[in-house]
Amino acid sequence: MVRVPFVALHLQHRAVRAQLLAAVDRVFEHGQYVLGPEVEEFESRFASLCGVPFAVGMSDGTHALLLALRALGIGAGDEVITAPNSFLASAASIALAGARPVFADVRDDLNLDPEQVAAAVSPSTRAIMPVHLTGRPADMKRIGAIAERHGLHVVEDAAQAVGATLDGQAVGSFGAAGCFSLHPLKNLAACGDAGVVTTSDRKLADALRVERNHGLRGRDDCGAWGYNARLDTLQAALLNEKLPYLGRWTAAKRQIAARYRDALGDAVAVPEDGPGEHAVYQTFVIRADRRDDLQRHLAARGVDSKVHYPTPLHLQEAAAELGYKRGDFPVTERLATEILSLPIYPELTEAQQDAVVDGVLSFYGRRARR
Repeated sequence: MVRVPFVALHLQHRAVRAQLLAAVDRVFEHGQYVLGPEVEEFESRFASLCGVPFAVGMSDGTHALLLALRALGIGAGDEVITAPNSFLASAASIALAGARPVFADVRDDLNLDPEQVAAAVSPSTRAIMPVHLTGRPADMKRIGAIAERHGLHVVEDAAQAVGATLDGQAVGSFGAAGCFSLHPLKNLAACGDAGVVTTSDRKLADALRVERNHGLRGRDDCGAWGYNARLDTLQAALLNEKLPYLGRWTAAKRQIAARYRDALGDAVAVPEDGPGEHAVYQTFVIRADRRDDLQRHLAARGVDSKVHYPTPLHLQEAAAELGYKRGDFPVTERLATEILSLPIYPELTEAQQDAVVDGVLSFYGRRARR
């Protein structure tokens, strides 16, 4: 039996171990563990990756979202529209900013349905937070048009989509702010928590640098209470070493995604790049009949898989005060019963890919084409 773990982070680090250890040693030598030179270097390089002038390193993706909202002046009495099928940080950041998360349903591509977004706009709406789920760009042209029509900010939750583009434009460059997580499971991964905000607005970037550092404008000058949400120098040093490999790793994942798509498309619904989309496949999410039985079948064959995410945000206990109920977002709720994430990472061997394909097809009584 060929075993296929869902993730194998040690394999990536094995290939770049010497560079990572050397980067850590350089930080040990200069001793600037907080906002050291590697942070500024990473911010500059990440901004270039996203095609924007500014990037501000954060302690994690959740604080990236939260501080972006706060820097835009969003808080009590405001509403922010987002997707109910995301990781909880999307809605949590809105609530923690003091605003109200307002959900709009998604399409079968797992991203926000612009028509549902338009219907959710109210006089209290201040922003739209599209989520580029699974590494696939949301429909930013239509979402941006809605935002422009109503005078709303767009804050991109690009946590899963580093390197993704739409019509040649990088995610993280469409809105007032793009918010990325660099958690160990992301395509560009720190060795712990890390995040970054991208923007084309110098004033917003300056405000974020103050907000992430206790509100300090100088060593002893605090204009307003802020957070301790700085990107750690050690993590920045590691990310600087990994950045040159991101394109190669993304290409490998896209190649595996193409193989899965070709092999499995007759048995399950598979994700595809839409017009102008360049998805990065942080996860490869199929939609399958008898999903839970399929997952058990795969596990019995040594293939690990995950469900991202089984309980939509509007049905979480934390969202009870928002007043949503089952049935409010039918597409999201249907997808929650169908979605299954298959293993996809650059180090996945051909034998392991075969095991994934054979496992899915055998469940539906089909055989792989060789």
